[in-house]
Amino acid sequence: MSRLQTRFAELKQQNRAALVTFITAGDPGYDTSLAILKGLPAAGADVIELGMPFTDPMADGPAIQLANIRALDAKQNLAKTLQMVREFREGNSETPLVLMGYFNPIHHYGVPRFISDAKAAGVDGLIVVDMPPEHNSELCDPAQAAGIDFIRLTTPTTDDARLPKVLNGSSGFVYYVSVAGVTGAGAATLEHVEEAVTRLRRHTDLPISIGFGIRTPEQAAAIARLADGVVVGSALIDQIANATTPEQAVDGVLSLCASLAEGIGKARVS
Repeated sequence: MSRLQTRFAELKQQNRAALVTFITAGDPGYDTSLAILKGLPAAGADVIELGMPFTDPMADGPAIQLANIRALDAKQNLAKTLQMVREFREGNSETPLVLMGYFNPIHHYGVPRFISDAKAAGVDGLIVVDMPPEHNSELCDPAQAAGIDFIRLTTPTTDDARLPKVLNGSSGFVYYVSVAGVTGAGAATLEHVEEAVTRLRRHTDLPISIGFGIRTPEQAAAIARLADGVVVGSALIDQIANATTPEQAVDGVLSLCASLAEGIGKARVS
């Protein structure tokens, strides 16, 4: 079993949803970003999404757009992001780590080289938001052949006719974008999320993680009662943006992570 399969299976046995945390690699600088990355598991992160900085992150809202700018200004690139994964794996062999981003940097790096280097570094999955299933042969298929999960995004506008195609070849988990719009947008209603999860479960046995607009332990707990995973990104990124020192950035992210994990941990306790 892959790390993702193992982690979601363990959490299912514990009757607990996963806390899936997102940070952008290299934000606000390599050393601070690596310190945050290394600290996330102990702070309660069950799965980590690590953003690959890109100049045009069209699916992301202002918070993550600015995180990309800070990382690129600090000279972060895909090679350094893979190095960051390698350094993380030196001290952690269990926490699933997923790279999230856009195809352009991967294409520039070279797909075969990227897949080989990502696998060797310890990457468990990919979320590449601008690679639809019609282009599976370009990245999804070779990634999965190498043992790297390919995680698809589904949205409120992905109807029942489109879902089977989107889910074809998906592995690891399904990422449901709960609102139409960019990251950091307003949260969906619980009624909407519950209906969406019910519909998705008719199409897939994969774990379902919900993201976009979740910022507080209370919101995370509410989603954790309905889904297999809760994705939080912009709220963690804001801790970095608002920090005045690297130490404050690390402490802010890890403190919020711990609060989110606590909320999720209590969500299904009767």
